Amino acid sequence: MERLRSSDPARIADHRLLGRLGAGGMGVVYLARTPAGSLVALKVLAAEYAEDSGFRERFRREVGVARRVSSPWAVPLIDADADAEAPWLATAYVPGPSLAEAVAAHGPLGEHGLRVLGGRLAEALGEVHRAGLVHRDLKPGNVLLAADGPRLIDFGIARAPEDSGLTATGLVVGTPGYLSPEQAEGRGGRTIDAPSDVFSLGCVLAFAATGRPPFGTGALDALLYRAVHDPADLDGVPAPLAELLARCLEKDPADRPEVAELIRELLPAEAERDAAHDEAPVPPSDAPGGGPGGAFESWLPDEVVRLIARRSTEALALPDIDRTEISAADARTDSGSGSGSGSGSGSGDTVPVATTGTRDTPARRRVLLAGAGVLLAAGGGATWWAVGRGAGGSGDEKPSASASSRRPAHIVALHGDLSGDQRDTGRAQENGLRLAVAEFNARRDAPFQVEVRAEDDAGDPAESARVAKRLADDPAVLAVVGPTTDATAQSALAAYDAALLPVLAVSPGAIGLSVQGFRSFLHARLPDSLLSFYMDAYLRSTRPHRVGVVVDRASDNYGWEVSTNLSKQLRTAGQPYVPRVVSTMRTGFGDTVDDLLAADIDSFAFAGLSDRAASFARTLRERGFTGARAAGPALLDPRFLSAAKEAADGWTIVAPVVDAAGVPEAKRFTDAYRERWKKAPPRYAAEAYDVTSMVLTSLADLPSRSRTREELLGALRAAKYQGVTRTYGFQKNGLPVIDGTGGYLWRVENGAFVYGGPAPLVA
Repeated sequence: MERLRSSDPARIADHRLLGRLGAGGMGVVYLARTPAGSLVALKVLAAEYAEDSGFRERFRREVGVARRVSSPWAVPLIDADADAEAPWLATAYVPGPSLAEAVAAHGPLGEHGLRVLGGRLAEALGEVHRAGLVHRDLKPGNVLLAADGPRLIDFGIARAPEDSGLTATGLVVGTPGYLSPEQAEGRGGRTIDAPSDVFSLGCVLAFAATGRPPFGTGALDALLYRAVHDPADLDGVPAPLAELLARCLEKDPADRPEVAELIRELLPAEAERDAAHDEAPVPPSDAPGGGPGGAFESWLPDEVVRLIARRSTEALALPDIDRTEISAADARTDSGSGSGSGSGSGSGDTVPVATTGTRDTPARRRVLLAGAGVLLAAGGGATWWAVGRGAGGSGDEKPSASASSRRPAHIVALHGDLSGDQRDTGRAQENGLRLAVAEFNARRDAPFQVEVRAEDDAGDPAESARVAKRLADDPAVLAVVGPTTDATAQSALAAYDAALLPVLAVSPGAIGLSVQGFRSFLHARLPDSLLSFYMDAYLRSTRPHRVGVVVDRASDNYGWEVSTNLSKQLRTAGQPYVPRVVSTMRTGFGDTVDDLLAADIDSFAFAGLSDRAASFARTLRERGFTGARAAGPALLDPRFLSAAKEAADGWTIVAPVVDAAGVPEAKRFTDAYRERWKKAPPRYAAEAYDVTSMVLTSLADLPSRSRTREELLGALRAAKYQGVTRTYGFQKNGLPVIDGTGGYLWRVENGAFVYGGPAPLVA
């Protein structure tokens, strides 16, 4: 639990707030005491979402669902007000860890624990289904562990099968890796019913038994594909349970067992007793005769039992309803930062810097919420950090001696490619970070000074892992920006996660980085898969007759991420298109282009990397094609221009980065950059400057004794920050908050990239 901040209210609807249990871009969850003195988890919707009728309705639906479900194995709703100015709901507080946390820290459960886990969750799902609902998002993070059994939480996307508000055909709702095949395929209507929850339960039990998801990890599209087509990995599941889990994970919903059958097979003695005595499901073990296997038979590993006991003891020591407060020292420290604070919205501080000029409307937000393919309950806050080397230098930059003698210093680190193929991007981020650090250190009211540590991985994944280990092992490093590429990020994030060292990336684009469960990773840009929605809008704005979508297998996950959502959007809009997948073994695109032109294609989208994109562009030019040509951010690379030459002209690229010189709101930053480095800021410099300013502001807002990695991570996740490029915030899985912004158009004219401003979301 985190301490309350000076921006947090002391009470919400007569509930005394004690601390923060979690925070995200859509709200905050507090630990609170009711007027009667009971502990509750109180969830508050952030003010900006409370003003959106769609988000308020979703919150109201969550309250209604929670009221309808009554099970000892589902966390009960205590109170709620969905119509308050800041809507809130309070559920019973469970001091135990989530299943995800427990397995990650202490390993898989044994057979007895798996039987209790599965049987109790099946009982909870039975009550959900009897209420006419489907949970839709059963996963390890939505299962809390108590000494007497698990507790099912989070009914934010639960719905009746006939309710299509969140389940329109083509929309994927839930968490990849734990979705049923019918969810993964985006089937709508009544196809998402009770058997879908049974499939998800099978996934949860497989994770609890082995410590890994049954369909692996990786890119979103790969996870969805495996759920539909591949067999589950059940290696390591105890033999007596393997056959039952395999039946839960059948692809055909009709072949899966019902929850009543699961209860009978997982807890046979209890099922027989209930049948003989016509009793209700067993109550928790604090009631007479309750609990799995008797009150004294633990179903959890000893380490988890001790963790629950420790957290329960800490809960007993919390202040009562008359003594919760934020100390005056904390308030003075927070207010000294000079940043504005909210008035009890629970959304974190908003630091006014500049506006981007792009309107954040509910319509834009809804388009990308659907496009994300995954709707997640209250998710994330923002987080960023500063780093860099001096202009023309190569060493660490430190504050002046006079400043250091007055105020303590903290280290932020750059982890980037400073000498490899992507060195231009890495160095641009470094310069943007350095500028933000220099400005912060120059403030007369800065509560501390910032030192910089820069680490070069040269674009090598193996070296990236070593860099991450060095930075994670240095306790003075409080935050990291980077790495530069998907591959180097993938190899580094485990080390950062183990140390809970906040790490934020402004250039990697793979959505798989965010769905693997890394706690300390925050994705500062829209993933490649979401940029496809801007590509769709651009292509359809050209009024094409038929679009050719070319997927280059040599680009691996990137090509699939870009093409899959693009194809879905074109299909949903009724736009005729023809997809073509080009083998890695092919050295040219002549046959593919000829085939598509013969099919009356007058617009092209290319999902691949810059080198082979250049070959494709040259082929189109040789055929005399002059229609619309669009691609994702991989083509915003000087190597595309040099390899394609004249054939690059006329291409439109959708990317997550601005040209700061073309953004009026970034003028102050651009002028300062020019003064320091005698040139215009390159791509990704402004984004790095923004996130650096954000992390320093968040760190300054913390009391001095709370300036730790863990506290900073919590503060960053809860924050919303208005930068010179856009507003930054995060969902709870580390993905950026979906607000309709973050995609930008670039065009190639006369052999150069020309910035075209924010990309539209509608044709």
